[in-house]
Amino acid sequence: MSKIKSAFEDGKAFIPFITCGDPDLETTAAAVRAAAENGADLIELGIPFSDPTAEGPVIQGANLRALRGGVTTDKIFGLVRDLRSDVKVPMVFMTYANVVFSYGAERFISLCRDAGIDGLILPDLPFEEKDEFQSVCHQNEVDLISLIAPTSENRIAMIAREAEGFLYIVSSLGVTGARSEIKTDLASIVEVVRQNTDIPCAIGFGISTPEQARKMADLSDGAIVGSAIIKIIEKHGKEAPKYVGEYVRSMKEAVR
Repeated sequence: MSKIKSAFEDGKAFIPFITCGDPDLETTAAAVRAAAENGADLIELGIPFSDPTAEGPVIQGANLRALRGGVTTDKIFGLVRDLRSDVKVPMVFMTYANVVFSYGAERFISLCRDAGIDGLILPDLPFEEKDEFQSVCHQNEVDLISLIAPTSENRIAMIAREAEGFLYIVSSLGVTGARSEIKTDLASIVEVVRQNTDIPCAIGFGISTPEQARKMADLSDGAIVGSAIIKIIEKHGKEAPKYVGEYVRSMKEAVR
């Protein structure tokens, strides 16, 4: 059984996203540990990329700060190996296909397995082209996590039927970033997902408040939050892990 499924076994899941290396890897490690200690059920680790097409200005800024600080994919694998000495919740990488291609897909995905990464999210990988990575992921027991967007429409059932780990439902059109309200008809998307798979689904993009997280978790199996956490890290820098922990605790209580 995929380790990712365990994140959804005790009720609704709260999934924070953290960019690795913003402002440095020591702070990232402390923030991940604070998130895990305060109720995060699964943690998404962003590998910085110079042209992150799905990200709004907040996460783009985190990518640029991390890259300027000298973070590399190799250093991030080292970070994960260190985290795995005590962090037991599932962890997945979120990055872009180019990062995996340039590193070498077989090498990258086998290192994911060795370091303790449970899944891989590639927002720019079209569903129809996932076979290029999927067989290598299967060989290494790393789940290739699919995204469903409001524009997926008649492809939702097909994506759901082939899903593994969990399904990432994108709440809104456009890039990541907090939104004052989410207007997409997510209930109908989730209904199609439920008809086609028993893999859990969680909703991300635009969620920042406990009220929004509760609404999204009521509709699905969990809520994913990135930009709101990156803003905390941007504001507090090396002191951020304490505040990340407090935020995660409040969000977990909301989805619970």
